[in-house]
Amino acid sequence: MKTTLDCLPCFARQAAEVVTMSVDDPARREALLRRLLREIAGTDWQGSPPEMAQRLHRIIRRETGIPDPYRRVKDEMNRAALDLLPRLRDHLARQPDPREAAVRLAIGGNLLDAGAKTQIGAEDLPRHLETIWPRPLRGRVDDLFRAAEQARCILYLADNAGEIVFDRVLIEVLPAERITVFVRGAPVINDATMDDAVTAGLPEVAPVLDNGSDAPGTVLADCSPAFREWFDRADLVIAKGQGNYETLSDVPKRIFFLFTVKCPVVAAHIGEPVGSLVVKERLAHE
Repeated sequence: MKTTLDCLPCFARQAAEVVTMSVDDPARREALLRRLLREIAGTDWQGSPPEMAQRLHRIIRRETGIPDPYRRVKDEMNRAALDLLPRLRDHLARQPDPREAAVRLAIGGNLLDAGAKTQIGAEDLPRHLETIWPRPLRGRVDDLFRAAEQARCILYLADNAGEIVFDRVLIEVLPAERITVFVRGAPVINDATMDDAVTAGLPEVAPVLDNGSDAPGTVLADCSPAFREWFDRADLVIAKGQGNYETLSDVPKRIFFLFTVKCPVVAAHIGEPVGSLVVKERLAHE
């Protein structure tokens, strides 16, 4: 996906939020925000939205000297998700189709996104998760599980902290012995890194590696050679989150995108309304 004019207000909002969160001095805060707005105005908009966000957050980390500005937010999201997990496991066990319920939960957790306009906070999580069970699930869950059962090598691309706790629930009902999970290679927004995967207990169910990149998506050219080798030889990729959709939707690979549609730009691209829970398959020959 390419950046559009409609993406620019979201970049500006995100920049203002992280500057306010990271810088106390009003003069420094204003100077940094002006620097970020100039970056937005002066950068080529032909790249994907996560590539623009990557540039902005590199500037923020460099100028503030804070390597992980969202660490507190991520810790809160992980803690809230872990606190809810026992109750949610009980709920899943009572569902007529526990596999579909696990997909719903993994996608519903995708709204734990500090970069999105439609984000929810850790304190909103219990109320939000009650809404995902009756909501239509757009896409074919059976196709996802059929593809996973046939695949020999599966990559599971994680997205956000907190959400990664619910990814574990989904991975447990997939053929986990054939899955390798990838997280971001360095902090960016509230995207999950290795620390978050360990907190979620993910290494207990599948190997976890990082992709070598600090983009809030999967920009293949920016990922490590090791990750690209894994990606090339995988039979199937399960990509969580809107950022992974924005960066991989045009890649000729069999990919199942699992995410909540959070903005009109992505809604128009995928053909589903904002707020949808989506299981979107991309075939290798498309």
